[in-house]
Amino acid sequence: MSERENTTVGDGEHCVSRRGLLRAACALGIGGMLGAVRPARAQSAQLGLLGRRRSPWFEPLANGELRCTLCPHGCRLAPGERGRCRVRENRSGEGYTLAYGNPSLVQLDPVERKPFFHVLPGTRALSVSTAGCPIACKFCEVWDMALVSPEEVYAYELEPAALVEHALTVGATSLSFAFGEPVASFEYLIDAAKSARQAGLRNLVHTSGYLTPEPVEMMATVVDAVNVDLKGFDAGFYRELCGAELEPVLETLKRLYGAGVHLEITNLVIPTLNDDVGLIRDMCRWIVRELSPDVPLHFARFYPLYQLANLPPTPVSTLDEARNAAMEEGLRYVYVARVTGHVGENTFCPGCGAAAISRMGFIVEELAIDRGRCRSCGHEIAGRWA
Repeated sequence: MSERENTTVGDGEHCVSRRGLLRAACALGIGGMLGAVRPARAQSAQLGLLGRRRSPWFEPLANGELRCTLCPHGCRLAPGERGRCRVRENRSGEGYTLAYGNPSLVQLDPVERKPFFHVLPGTRALSVSTAGCPIACKFCEVWDMALVSPEEVYAYELEPAALVEHALTVGATSLSFAFGEPVASFEYLIDAAKSARQAGLRNLVHTSGYLTPEPVEMMATVVDAVNVDLKGFDAGFYRELCGAELEPVLETLKRLYGAGVHLEITNLVIPTLNDDVGLIRDMCRWIVRELSPDVPLHFARFYPLYQLANLPPTPVSTLDEARNAAMEEGLRYVYVARVTGHVGENTFCPGCGAAAISRMGFIVEELAIDRGRCRSCGHEIAGRWA
């Protein structure tokens, strides 16, 4: 045990190791240690729709109808109608977004919670999310924010410049559109990312990847890293469990990687639904072939909630099998998420096998990377380190 791990708090029989404290904190959820932060000027959240903004992601049809061009659903809207995402509206023949500058979540988190394990480890990101989502997963973890209309949530009024100012005020290193679905607030994301980049912040996105090609290419010009939820590797799973199609997500992944954006992938492993090891191997082979063996893959543990509350949590043995299969198929950075203390939380050097980053939950315990290279052998570790 290192001197750092052996540091204690207290005295006598009540003495607790630093590592023990970390384990306890992670078991409770380290996000709660940071929590939601009230935006600048002590603004209070308000219930209801706070405003609308014209959106360029519509094309006109006959009789005042519009087609939304942002996501593959291509919703056709008569005047007064909203898309499946609940935040895009045909207002008298003009297309509007209802999620611009109205975040319902503003929260300071470790960047590892996004999750990004290969981007600025140990730093904090200001997470931002709004109401709305173009898909409807039966296992959605934030359904009470993402799968409702803007009128049903409390939100802040934060234009991009004010959001960036707040990020700087609370000491964030990056701005992160996460937790809900960034596609819902795409125009807000783009403008905020431009402002954040000018202020020296990194831009991070965690998304379902359910976009058409043009917005993907636009997003790639202003963001530094994207974590895409690849929810399964079966078209039927996507249709039945998410109300969406698999192929557009795969296309998003290819376009982001091709544009030079740092890419990570999260796969929530759900018992009996997408945990077949054969399909997991197919997915991993596709990642190696179409993207790169250096793309980090996070296998996340499922916990029962929303419309799948009848299912059990994912057995850790299933996550172990998935991780082993992924490494056997050639992926170099494979993680197990939501199992605090698991060896799969750590980053191992592909060159020498040493632990390049040691983690306990969302806490970085040791960083053995210098200028993007393993401190033990000098092997380059894929990521964004500065």
